[in-house]
Amino acid sequence: MQSPSFFKSILTASLPALYLVLFDTQSLLAQGAAQPEQQIIDLSNKKWQWMADKNVEELAKLFDDKAKFVHMSGTWKKDEELEIIKTGSIWYKKADVHDVAVEIVGNTAIIWSRITLSAMVRGNEVITEFTVTEVYTKLPSDWKLLALSFSSVRDTHVIRH
Repeated sequence: MQSPSFFKSILTASLPALYLVLFDTQSLLAQGAAQPEQQIIDLSNKKWQWMADKNVEELAKLFDDKAKFVHMSGTWKKDEELEIIKTGSIWYKKADVHDVAVEIVGNTAIIWSRITLSAMVRGNEVITEFTVTEVYTKLPSDWKLLALSFSSVRDTHVIRH
């Protein structure tokens, strides 16, 4: 039979390891809770890159068939937005994202991003400060963008979290 000091030494050696396992589990659970918000932020960032790359194939998959796009010069639907991107009528060269806020309610995610957009618009290079509102819906297999709206703002504009 083992002595009580033997069991005490095993417990003493095991407690730090047990603590690490519990701490890591809590950390993973906390990361999992933030996962949908981070998914939307990552998806929005991919969208900006696809727009810069004029990657209408990926954008067509992302945009819901009933999606609407609100720009400074008008509002249009998915097919028109894709055609504008494809032809370069508006070339979203680079979106520098300065701040992001995300709210998820049920299967709907809304992301507000304050950006500086460098673009070519009908042959003219423009740099504009925007707060962009994107609305997504969660389908069984992925997120779909329902609406994207540009609001021209000053560079001091703040998104309240």
